[in-house]
Amino acid sequence: MSAASDKPTVLAAPEPAAGFRRWMGHNAWRLALLFVGVLLPLAGFVALADEVHELEALYFDAPLLWTLHDLHAPGLDRFFVLLSKLGYEWFLIPADVLIVAALLWRRRWREASFVAICFVGSALLNVGSKQFFQRDRPSLWESIAPESTFSFPSGHAMGSMTLAITVVLLAWNTRWRWPVLVLAPSFSLLVSVSRVYLGVHYPSDILAGWCAALVWVVGCFLVMFRRRHPWGDRT
Repeated sequence: MSAASDKPTVLAAPEPAAGFRRWMGHNAWRLALLFVGVLLPLAGFVALADEVHELEALYFDAPLLWTLHDLHAPGLDRFFVLLSKLGYEWFLIPADVLIVAALLWRRRWREASFVAICFVGSALLNVGSKQFFQRDRPSLWESIAPESTFSFPSGHAMGSMTLAITVVLLAWNTRWRWPVLVLAPSFSLLVSVSRVYLGVHYPSDILAGWCAALVWVVGCFLVMFRRRHPWGDRT
């Protein structure tokens, strides 16, 4: 036997496997975001929409409505009416416009486009969904802030969650991450609760609005920032 044959054979790692590991190392967070921010909420929206389309009553809707109704008091009435207005015409819409304008002023073209597409697309999806499902508003009691449009999904919940998720994703790699992560979803939660407290939305309308907002915003983010994070360049 030759000396050369006595040397141990060293097997190189297969290049495809090494490439896959490198790809996973750079993109695992995207896969996690895709699962948590798109696939799970999409499944939730589809499940809720199927029940609404079949005119089925969700078992938790009426009990939660009555639970919040039992809390009614003059002070809470004023508080939740104010929150409801802040969640649409008094704060939400002006904030949407100001964020886009600020990003354009700073010449953050991609970030501004992302925010504008998220806000406008969310509003259009909500209007289209309401017309498609045509779910009537709750009528368990006479609301102090009645609405005349359709109910599913909640526009206040979808709009406020769209704002919350958009600013969280934009702020994630900045020093403002944790304040935004706490304040923005909290605002959406309070606005959404106000709609159930006022008796103008079923809780399932709220959940559907949140799910739809997550799917839309996270989907837009993964498409528009597929090669970098926000603030990476000015393209």
